[in-house]
Amino acid sequence: MGKRHLRAGEFELGIVVGVKDEEEVCDLEMATAALEKLLQVGTKIVGVGRNYAAHAKELGNAVPKEPVLFLKPTSSYLENGGTIEVPPPLLSLDHEVELAVVISKKARDVSQATAMDYVAGYALALDMTAREIQASAKSAGLPWTIAKGQDTFTPISSLKGMTFLKRRDFTGLPYPMISLFRGRDGDEDGKPDPIGSVFAQVELLRLIYHAKLFDSPNFMQLPKEMVPDPDNIELWLKVDGELRQKGSTKDMIFKLPFLISHISSIMTLLEGDVILTGTPKGVGPVKVGQKITAGITNLLDVEFNVEKKQKQGSS
Repeated sequence: MGKRHLRAGEFELGIVVGVKDEEEVCDLEMATAALEKLLQVGTKIVGVGRNYAAHAKELGNAVPKEPVLFLKPTSSYLENGGTIEVPPPLLSLDHEVELAVVISKKARDVSQATAMDYVAGYALALDMTAREIQASAKSAGLPWTIAKGQDTFTPISSLKGMTFLKRRDFTGLPYPMISLFRGRDGDEDGKPDPIGSVFAQVELLRLIYHAKLFDSPNFMQLPKEMVPDPDNIELWLKVDGELRQKGSTKDMIFKLPFLISHISSIMTLLEGDVILTGTPKGVGPVKVGQKITAGITNLLDVEFNVEKKQKQGSS
């Protein structure tokens, strides 16, 4: 098997078959792909409101008979470790921790029976909300876009910091070793460049999972095979170490197959689109200067600082 030479901006999934200094790889089903992250390919974020009865009640809302849907722009994404920006004159935002479902392919009018076939994986997301703005909009019969769609208002887990799986990272594990390669950007430092594609990372995790080489990875986005029962996982959120939210997706009013089917009957879901499936009770304000940590128990966790939004160009 000859050595693969990748161009800058390309990556490849492969199996390490050599033990020499210069590793050789063989192709798998997925070879070269575009560098864009799957979430950047997505066209929209579909939010589901009041999907936990206790949360609906804590805000004084009736438990809905059908899903309450709203849209958020993808420009509101914030990678793990980033800073949530509170726009003046506000001093705080409300936190809402949610399970995010990432769509794998075009879905239109899909049935509940086949809905889960359209899921690429899961992430943890926060639906940050300017509650004062939302309340004002609601009372005037206006949309919630400004309250939920501003920059940094959708913090979401990612694989930030993961680069390359090397042999020394898995001492004692059997070969062949699954590895992810990426073409150089011409920096001549001899080191592999960071991997930017969430899709490739998800595919890599699936391979690792099925090969049973690594059964408890510290990864931040989860292929669906690693979440066998998404209707029974625990979400939690803390502010400055104080537990604010803790709930299970088993308490969702509308389960994932119904949500995907229902939404796809209204609007076509495309690859990379994300569904925010609702938040458990315990939502509340987080102030400038505080820190949010959140997670899916035993699977992943994230953290975000909260700061006042600065105008571009200001110091």
